[in-house]
Amino acid sequence: MPPKYHIPIKTMPPRFPPIGRYATVEFREDCAGSCRKCVKKECVYGIFNENYQHASTMDEPEYLYTCQSCFRCVQECTKGIFSRVINPEYRSLGDEYWRANIIRQLWYQAHTGKIPVSGAGYNGPFVGAGFDAMWTDMSEIVRPTRDGIHGREYINTCIEISRRITPLRFNKDFTLAVEVPPILEIPVPFMFQLPADLIISEQIRISAAKAAHRLGTLMIVRPEDYTEALLPYAENLVPSFTADNFKYYEHLIRKSRAVELAYTFDIEKSFACIRGLKPELILMVRIPMDGRAASRALQLSNTGADTFHFYADAYGRELYAENPRFLKEMIREIHLELVDGAVRQKVNLVFSGGIAMAEHMAKAIICGADGVVVDNLLSIALECRLCYRCRNGLTCPVKLDDYIDPEWGSQRIINLMSAWHNQLIEVMGAMGIREVRRLRGEVGRSMWFEDLEMESFGPIFGPRKVIGLG
Repeated sequence: MPPKYHIPIKTMPPRFPPIGRYATVEFREDCAGSCRKCVKKECVYGIFNENYQHASTMDEPEYLYTCQSCFRCVQECTKGIFSRVINPEYRSLGDEYWRANIIRQLWYQAHTGKIPVSGAGYNGPFVGAGFDAMWTDMSEIVRPTRDGIHGREYINTCIEISRRITPLRFNKDFTLAVEVPPILEIPVPFMFQLPADLIISEQIRISAAKAAHRLGTLMIVRPEDYTEALLPYAENLVPSFTADNFKYYEHLIRKSRAVELAYTFDIEKSFACIRGLKPELILMVRIPMDGRAASRALQLSNTGADTFHFYADAYGRELYAENPRFLKEMIREIHLELVDGAVRQKVNLVFSGGIAMAEHMAKAIICGADGVVVDNLLSIALECRLCYRCRNGLTCPVKLDDYIDPEWGSQRIINLMSAWHNQLIEVMGAMGIREVRRLRGEVGRSMWFEDLEMESFGPIFGPRKVIGLG
């Protein structure tokens, strides 16, 4: 058994004051100032510890993005002068999918490396769109040995990127009768890819590459962005080529363990050329997640490709469709297409677009993915607010286009992914699953709102009717 995988975290404070959900309101003229146990000092989460200077400087307002919404301070103030209000700037974060609460949680995880908690519990809707209409089965959570975070059991999160030979054949002397292809395994079911439509500087690329190197995972990078500063991390970089430009980057192909190639109808011809440069190379194919994604996956499964990378839009929606489906439905369709074709065990599937929370990674694997490729959250770890000012030619409020210390940036990303890794282990431990590859396609350990609704109300009311607004 390999040694237990561990991600070292280190508290990495933000460069700019983060935007919290709440602002404090205090009527100071009524404060006696004589309470021996001020509610600020008694905060169970200690969120006032670093902000206690506020009491002497009288600065207003005080933004506390680490507040867990338990409101103990409001309830226990002896004078009743302490209250919380929604921070108006908080409402400007993100959009309808990358919501403000998601960005705030990602900031917290990048800062501390810890799993976010909510003192007030979950107060959102019962069901939502996309992954919010899917729940995981926690039936084993009561077992005390299910505690992988604290070392009581071994939970493996490794996935393969390389192709598998099935079935294996043996000679009479029990030696393998088939040639085993090169094996590339990464210790976590996620890879990196920097977003194309946000501010990406040289220091941000170095930060992400250094984080990928320390985590032991891979980062997909465009060949034009592959500078000499990234060479120390070459074994963790996956150059992403097209059928037209890979011939100009032979030096990058020879340095890499894996490369990605954009899908074309005759992509097999490019496989032969690339493998001619480096036979042991792992080949990934970048495929748009549209209506033909499943059939393309089945078509390519019998070629020399090792891994298929399907990409949706930033909101996890199907591409080029009038009524786009969401990521979880598309993953399920592609996975089952390969299962029906008896080739699912040969290749690996990774998906990008709309992976915004740790639970999305776990749910994508349950739907049938081997792993995910994260993008926007790498920028969010570096304090991006997803305000999209950069798209309109305006200045960045957190100066992502200025110099960023790669050591600071890489540790912020490592902290974030460590929190994600721990959340995945918690989910698997609560399910009684010790191997992430065992979780792949295990929809029996999940509950889908559509199925529950049909089982409960379908016999009475029939299928749900979707009424258009037009």
